[in-house]
Amino acid sequence: MRLRGDVRGEELAELLGVRVPHNSAYREPPQPHHDTKREHHITVPLHSPLKSRNVSGILADVADHMQISKETLVRELFHKR
Repeated sequence: MRLRGDVRGEELAELLGVRVPHNSAYREPPQPHHDTKREHHITVPLHSPLKSRNVSGILADVADHMQISKETLVRELFHKR
């Protein structure tokens, strides 16, 4: 599944459910999802736009933590609107 090329760091952080401060990056565990109760920290750079490889890596990391495919996570985040 191809990702959009214009994803902003603030947008991605918001979609993942993390708070966004007013500095260059934020590190916080995403909100619990499904049956995953483990704490997991991610860093989302607040660049605009993010490089596609950064978005892909962040999403792959979150999907792995949630024990779902990256494609499923992308569908849930970007196509639920």
